[in-house]
Amino acid sequence: MGDCWKLNIDEVMRLKPTLLIGSVPFSKEVVGRILEQAVAFLVINPRSLADIERDIHTLGHLTNHARSADKLIQKMRREFMKAKQIVAGLVAWRKPRVYCEAWPKPRISSPPWVAEMVRIAGGKMAIQAGKRVNDEEIAQAKPDVIVLAWAATGDRAKPEQTLRNPLWRDVPAIKNRRVVVIRDELLNTPGPPLIAGMRELMMAIHPELRSRNALDRRI
Repeated sequence: MGDCWKLNIDEVMRLKPTLLIGSVPFSKEVVGRILEQAVAFLVINPRSLADIERDIHTLGHLTNHARSADKLIQKMRREFMKAKQIVAGLVAWRKPRVYCEAWPKPRISSPPWVAEMVRIAGGKMAIQAGKRVNDEEIAQAKPDVIVLAWAATGDRAKPEQTLRNPLWRDVPAIKNRRVVVIRDELLNTPGPPLIAGMRELMMAIHPELRSRNALDRRI
């Protein structure tokens, strides 16, 4: 049926939906066609972990699954608290600086909720989240860790391109070869996949946790 940029509205409406749910960004043309239909249209645009919780709560109530939604919210909170407790003894006086990338051309840093996750995982965002950035800005920020979670690519981001960037030769993450690929849905999906994304971030920022046994013993 397409996506948020090119959606076949006629095919969608043949399913006789009573509610359409969209997550920003949406093309103006698609939104205009949806608004012409006799169907309720809910648009969500989460920016923070708190926004994500509110959206889960809202969707749970709209679909008569309020209790399940609240359970999911509590589960996510528990998992993030566990992560915070795990890294508490690992964080040195200087928190590792992290650059998370959601898209390479043009370069776009990961959404704001990822910045929150980085802080929970014991790191510090080197670049403002959810913004278009350039190579020079990243070079000046000198991240200790670079995380590639390119949208709609799964785990097919290419760290080789990053490692060969001539403008980044003096970046600590490049010199120490700390460029990590995380499946994009684990960081870019504002919902339950973030639980697994938190585990991946923890291991990217704290390589000593990469041993599965080491991490499992702490959870």
